[in-house]
Amino acid sequence: MGSVPALFGILVLTVVFQIASPFFITKLNFVNLFVQSSELMMLSAALVFVILLAEIDLAAGVTAGVSMAAFIVLVKSAGWPWIPAMIIAFLVGMAIGAFIGYMVAKIGVPSFVVSLAFFLGFQGMQLVLLGEGGVYRVEVPTVLAIMNKNLPPLGGWILLVLCTVASYAISVWDRGRRSKTGLQNKPFAIVLIKLALLVVMGSISVYYMNINRSQGAIPIKGVPIVIPITILVLTIGTFVLDRTRFGRHLYAVGGNPEAARRAGIKVVQIRIIAFTVCSFLAVISGVFHASRIGSVDGSAGRTIVLSGVAAAVVGGVSLFGGRGRLSHAVVGSIVISMIDNGLGLLQMKAGINFLVQGGVLLLAATIDALARRRGGVVSRA
Repeated sequence: MGSVPALFGILVLTVVFQIASPFFITKLNFVNLFVQSSELMMLSAALVFVILLAEIDLAAGVTAGVSMAAFIVLVKSAGWPWIPAMIIAFLVGMAIGAFIGYMVAKIGVPSFVVSLAFFLGFQGMQLVLLGEGGVYRVEVPTVLAIMNKNLPPLGGWILLVLCTVASYAISVWDRGRRSKTGLQNKPFAIVLIKLALLVVMGSISVYYMNINRSQGAIPIKGVPIVIPITILVLTIGTFVLDRTRFGRHLYAVGGNPEAARRAGIKVVQIRIIAFTVCSFLAVISGVFHASRIGSVDGSAGRTIVLSGVAAAVVGGVSLFGGRGRLSHAVVGSIVISMIDNGLGLLQMKAGINFLVQGGVLLLAATIDALARRRGGVVSRA
C-alpha cells in the first residue's frame, strides 16, 4: 500500500485539526509546519537507508548531536572558520556510521545493540565536548539562515521551475534507459499527470509562502531556505536508491541477504555504506536543529530518533526490510509533524502527543505485518 494510508491520514488530520482549531490552516502555520518537519524529515530519510536492510540505528540522533558539538567547539574554542569545522562535523558523523556498520556487518553484533550502546555513550560524549555549561550559541549567520531566513518571492517560483524541469528530465531519462534494456515503461500520460500535480501543488505552496505572514511591521514572506536544501538532498537520495547499482543492491540485501550474497553482491560493503549514509544525513538533520534553536546543547538528538523511526514506518517503509522509499519517509514525517503541530495548537499536554504518535506507529506496523502475511512473506527471525 506504500504511503497511501499516510496520505489518507494527512487528509483526515487536516480536517480534524481545522475543525478543532481555526488557526491550523493559516499561511503562518502552513509555513511553520514545513519548517518544523524538515528536521524530522531529514532524519527519517536517513533511517530509511538502514531500515531497508531490516536494521535500525538508534544512535542517528545523538550522532548528529556529537557531530554538531564537535563543530561548535572547533568554532568557539579553537577559533576555526565555520566551513572547515562543518566538514569535520560531517566526517565525524560518517566515521561513526561506518564504525556502526562495521560492527553490524563484519563482527555480527545486532544493530539494535550497537546503536543502543552508542545512543547511551554519545550522550556522555556530548557533555564532555560541551563542558559543564552544556550549551553554546550558534553565531554563524549562514547556519542560522537555514531555518530562519527565506528566499525572495521570485526565488520560490524559480525553485518550482527547476523542480519541474528536473522531474521531467529524470522521467524522460529513466524511460529511455528502460527502453534500451528492454524493460516496459508505464504510459507517458502518468508522467504528465505527476508533472501536472507537481506544478499545481507547488504553485499553491509557493503562492501561500510568498504572502506576508508577519504579525508586525517587518514583512516576512518567501519560501524558507531550508525547503530547497531539503528538496535537493531528498532528490539526490531518491536518485541513488531508485536509479543506481548501490540502490538496487541495497533493496536486494534488505529483501534477502543470502540470495544477494549468492548473486555476487558485496553484502558487508552495502551494509557499511548504508550506515555511513544514514549518519551523513543525520548530521544534516543536526544542522537544521542547531539552526532552528540557535544553539548546540548536550541533549540534542536524544528523542527525535524515535520520531524518525515512527515517521518512516508510518509513511510506508517496512521494518522487515526491502520495501520503502524516501518519499514514504517524507509523507510519514508530515503526519508526525501535523500531530505535534495540531495538538500544540489545541494546547494538549505532551503526554497526549506521545500517546497519539505511539498509537499511529503501532497501527502502521500492524498494517505492514498484515500486508506481508497476506502476501505470503515470512519475516526473518
